[in-house]
Amino acid sequence: MSAFRDQIGRVIARDPRYALEAYAFVLESLHLARDRKLREARRAPRTPGARGRKKAASGHVTGRQLCLAARRLALRDYGLLAAAVLGHWGLRSTSDIGAIVYNLIASGDLDKTPSDRREDFDDVFDFDVDFRPAPIADDDPDDDPEPAEAD
Repeated sequence: MSAFRDQIGRVIARDPRYALEAYAFVLESLHLARDRKLREARRAPRTPGARGRKKAASGHVTGRQLCLAARRLALRDYGLLAAAVLGHWGLRSTSDIGAIVYNLIASGDLDKTPSDRREDFDDVFDFDVDFRPAPIADDDPDDDPEPAEAD
């Protein structure tokens, strides 16, 4: 078992609300959020920094950016089952994503900036709304009831 896997085991032992898969999911979401941010920064015109050098983009993402990346990942990988899969791992809201992030910060596996707050993860989106299957339109004419005959 790797040192990181051992560390995650200790984190889970301190807070058993979330399965190992939930931590892996949040870390993958973090990776995707960072990649997206850096990709967007490369596309944007850069502003010159001190002495004419261009500033390098930070890989730090906000709680909102991480939650939105998690939503995209869940829908991409699990589709209509996203809420069920994440719920099975203990993830039922964006606040749970924040709890995992702050567990990893407390263990020294992730860093935070002075402007980061635990509340940044609260109510970013609603799992019950965003992961709910869309209703299917009933447009099958064969299922229409027979029209009543006029007397």
